[in-house]
Amino acid sequence: MTPGAERRPPGVPAKPPIRRLARRLLTASAALTGTVTSVVTRERAAALTFDDGPDPEVTPRLCELLEAHGARGTFFMIGRSAARWPEVVARVAAGGHAIGNHSWDHPSFRLVRGRYRRAQIRWCREALGEHDAGLFRPPYGHQSVASQVETRLLGYRTVAWSVMAEDWLDDPPERLVERVEAGLAPGAIVLFHDVLWTAIEERHRDRGPTLAAVERLLERHAGSWRFVTVPELLALGRPRREHWYKRADLDWLRRAS
Repeated sequence: MTPGAERRPPGVPAKPPIRRLARRLLTASAALTGTVTSVVTRERAAALTFDDGPDPEVTPRLCELLEAHGARGTFFMIGRSAARWPEVVARVAAGGHAIGNHSWDHPSFRLVRGRYRRAQIRWCREALGEHDAGLFRPPYGHQSVASQVETRLLGYRTVAWSVMAEDWLDDPPERLVERVEAGLAPGAIVLFHDVLWTAIEERHRDRGPTLAAVERLLERHAGSWRFVTVPELLALGRPRREHWYKRADLDWLRRAS
């Protein structure tokens, strides 16, 4: 065999050079411009994140839970709610938690035009004020190449997640914990919700299971894991980036309210 030639099983054709090059370029571009989904680190540290708040009842309770266990979270807030409850925004910041931009009123960024997307981010930034940490999470995780570029031009780092609790239904706390623990790894970014901006059924808005799940996670992993903010996690290693271009699920959006 020629030195440097690719080894492959008999009968399996080699990939065309242009396809190999395209894959390498795609991987390289993700490392530079992709969405952050986790952090490459050896530290047993992860970030618990909470979307769709703030809420005057649930958000402070989550802060108290985290702080009681020496943990910090990251809250991706809706601008309209932040403007309504600025004292809750201030309470989150005072507890050492990070606050990210989650748009003004949670539209799918795949279904609205660029000018309106940019306005959504700016309006939320105004509501968060000095507490804005420069992190953005697109509503529903929906974004396009264009919206991701716009977010960068507005000075934000787009952050998605690597683990989902799937707390937008009515599953019991233990099921939420199982999902998180199945994906818990150094550098993980975990998705929870302190509020549900949209829900299929009204009963799904109950945050009792989420509060209980977070408390159990903190108790079970006390002393073995550190739960830190996204900025703190990013300081522990290299961000893992992916091409994260989620399409809008129109059927789900029609059923949600």
